[in-house]
Amino acid sequence: MKKILNNKLKRTVLYSVIGLSAVYAGLSFSSQSVAQEIQTSAAVTLPGLPDFTAIVAETENAVVNIRTMETVSTRYRGGFDPEADPSDLFRFFFGPDFMPPRAMPQPRNRGNEQPERTVPRGVGSGFIISDDGYIITNNHVISGASKILVTLNNGKEYTAKVIGADQRTDVALIKIEGGDKLPTLKIGDSNSLKKGQWVLAIGSPFGLDSTVTSGIVSAINRDTGDYLPFIQTDVAVNPGNSGGPLINLKGEVVGVNSQIVSRSGGFMGISLSIPIDEAMQIVDQLKTSGKVTRGRIGVQIGEVADEVAKALGLDNSSGALVSNVEKNGPADKAGILPGDVIIAFNGAEVKKWSDLPRIVGQTKPDTEAEIEVWRRGKEQKLKITVGEIPSSGPEQAGTPDAETDTAAVKADRLGLTVGNISQADMTKMGITGGVQINEVTGPAETAGLNTGDIILAVNNQDIQNVKQFKEVVGKLAKDKAAALLIRREKLTQWVPVTPSK
Repeated sequence: MKKILNNKLKRTVLYSVIGLSAVYAGLSFSSQSVAQEIQTSAAVTLPGLPDFTAIVAETENAVVNIRTMETVSTRYRGGFDPEADPSDLFRFFFGPDFMPPRAMPQPRNRGNEQPERTVPRGVGSGFIISDDGYIITNNHVISGASKILVTLNNGKEYTAKVIGADQRTDVALIKIEGGDKLPTLKIGDSNSLKKGQWVLAIGSPFGLDSTVTSGIVSAINRDTGDYLPFIQTDVAVNPGNSGGPLINLKGEVVGVNSQIVSRSGGFMGISLSIPIDEAMQIVDQLKTSGKVTRGRIGVQIGEVADEVAKALGLDNSSGALVSNVEKNGPADKAGILPGDVIIAFNGAEVKKWSDLPRIVGQTKPDTEAEIEVWRRGKEQKLKITVGEIPSSGPEQAGTPDAETDTAAVKADRLGLTVGNISQADMTKMGITGGVQINEVTGPAETAGLNTGDIILAVNNQDIQNVKQFKEVVGKLAKDKAAALLIRREKLTQWVPVTPSK
């Protein structure tokens, strides 16, 4: 019986193995069929989804990895340097006049030990724009480096020299001597970019060479800096991508990857790139002179509030509000006044106040330009000769230190008590009229006015004295905010105040 059972068990196990083998064979056949079907379908590009393989093959050899080195001191960093004169130790405790014993031991000679050494500093990216070795990268990638090493995609390594760098725009130009002609990237047109376009980045995030990521343009003209409108994308960019190219579907560079918006230090869906059109303007100057020269007109500006725009008769809140004019500067000589709204410069519309520094900065110094301002309810065109940004800050306008006379009036509807300004103080401040606030209550206090502020104008009418101010305030509409041109210390600005009924 035991033997029969064993034979039955063997047959059962054998049949099971045969059955499992058949099932396995079927599964294998089925898997192979599925795999072939997937491979066949993968060869067909799905509509709407780009294939980046050809673009990467065409461009990645012109993208480089940049490693920087820094020279640091290796001297002892404790309380006393063992290489220093031992006498210094005694003088530290007993004073500078202490005379140590003549038999004081001499500093030890450590042979060939160097007081400094070179250590790795950082990793970034860049891309070649000419076959003779010019490379664009970020200023923050190479700033402070004692040595710059550039590695091509084929593994060749070169030592680069800095041609020039611009801290304001974070653009740098470096050069390597490659001997043979080097691969280059085509320069595209960043002005033609639109939201939703596919783009890709190539760089060395965290030192991983020739890494490709893709995404779309999320926004254009993203205003985060004084001199650059950035391209915002959702392309994955991380530390090490800085200085690498942002590339369109034509294989052209449209931006230089520069920043990320992150709370963790890594990519969180928002990356910012310098438009290539802006970058190339900087590069051209760096290549020519090794530095960037920018124009200036000598004004301090601010945003035009919606209520102020309405009170001044502007169609919208575009433009740059002049809050201060540098004495004897280009704007002062051209006749620009505090309270003016600059709406165009040399034919370029100033849509936002932050546009003006970029437009003026790109203008060559000593150029005569036309500037259009909104003043007292109408447009005025003035001629201005553009200056050059100096190394130090501009001269500041005079500080108000006005003394008021006893002729004061209670402007009940605005909550202000004002007084006249002496001629001497007006001359000192560079103004031709106005009244000084002596007391603030009601609507004016709510609007943020302070005692000591100077009122230069109400809406589009200049204020000369207390009497005129009283007449103007008496005629203000009850249901509409009035714009008061206020000078406070060194700045001038429009402040909306709604009169009480």
